[in-house]
Amino acid sequence: MPIIRTIAFNKPYGVLPCFTDPDGRPTLADYIDLPGVYAAGRLDLDSEGLLLLTSDGTLAHHITDPQHKLPKLYLAQVERIPTEEALEQLRQGVLLSGNKTRPAEVRLLAEAPQMPDRPVPIRFRKNVPTAWVEITLREGLNRQVRRMTAAVGHPTLRLVRVAIGPIALGDLPPGQWREMPNHEIAQIFTAASRR
Repeated sequence: MPIIRTIAFNKPYGVLPCFTDPDGRPTLADYIDLPGVYAAGRLDLDSEGLLLLTSDGTLAHHITDPQHKLPKLYLAQVERIPTEEALEQLRQGVLLSGNKTRPAEVRLLAEAPQMPDRPVPIRFRKNVPTAWVEITLREGLNRQVRRMTAAVGHPTLRLVRVAIGPIALGDLPPGQWREMPNHEIAQIFTAASRR
């Protein structure tokens, strides 16, 4: 019986969330040498933060299947300071490709969160201020946060996922991973079944 492994990884900017790339771009294989684990969900090349990998198909399903509505928490640095009206649009759900997103929990942060420097800094424009928004989603459409903020007039410049359900990124450095203990895995199943 193979040992089931589940890890939490802080995916750096510019790393693909898979183990191979025909174009030779950085992948998970550059950071993780554990046979049999696969990413439970996506985190785009230009997004950073928490990615869970597991060899347990049932757990992966609980993390990724929208029916479980497991919340995913993101910090997004956006162009310009969003108005309350723009934030409310995000909360209510926005139209993406003809479909309305599920309601999201959204709040404007009073100050920028403490984040490690990104290897490629965001584009800086002197006369365009930026703000940080905390967004919690319960679905995982392709590039959803970026598409939602752009739809309300505030393109995302930097996106970091800081939690998946009860599992937080914490102070795990970019490019590092940690084994998840059984009690954390149990918390995911509990959170997913409570919805």
